[in-house]
Amino acid sequence: MAAIQLTPAQRKEHRAEAHHLDPVVMIGSEGLTPAVLKEIDAALNAHGLIKVRVFSDDRAAREALLTSLADELEAAPIQHIGKLLVLWRPLPAKEERPGSADRRAAAPRVVKLLTFSKSGSQRAQVKKLTIFGNQRLTAGGIVKRSKKRLIGTKKRAQSSE
Repeated sequence: MAAIQLTPAQRKEHRAEAHHLDPVVMIGSEGLTPAVLKEIDAALNAHGLIKVRVFSDDRAAREALLTSLADELEAAPIQHIGKLLVLWRPLPAKEERPGSADRRAAAPRVVKLLTFSKSGSQRAQVKKLTIFGNQRLTAGGIVKRSKKRLIGTKKRAQSSE
């Protein structure tokens, strides 16, 4: 198991992304226990890019900890600054659940439509409309249905190849 090797440009990009993150795992006086290792692995699976805070004053021990974490978890060491370690691992491919292949439309939503009088002397009328997933409301207050996009035979033949 070797750590992921990144170019300096990729490492710089990940450092910039990690700047605003807070540490998700903290390693205390017990050091790197199996429970902590499991928690870091779960955080990498969920987020991909994480910060780990180490409560140790020994700089050499923190550097060794960063390299051992990267090797054991097959992650890339991004940065070691102070007591913070930054690790990155590509997110695993999401498993498709059965039945999720059929795409669902958006849920119905209620929209308030204001219609003003032509003379301007009367109050505006408020109408509540229910807009379904395949509908949209135009600027003029008209509800329009979306149509399926038609694909020509030439495009259909190209996509099947």
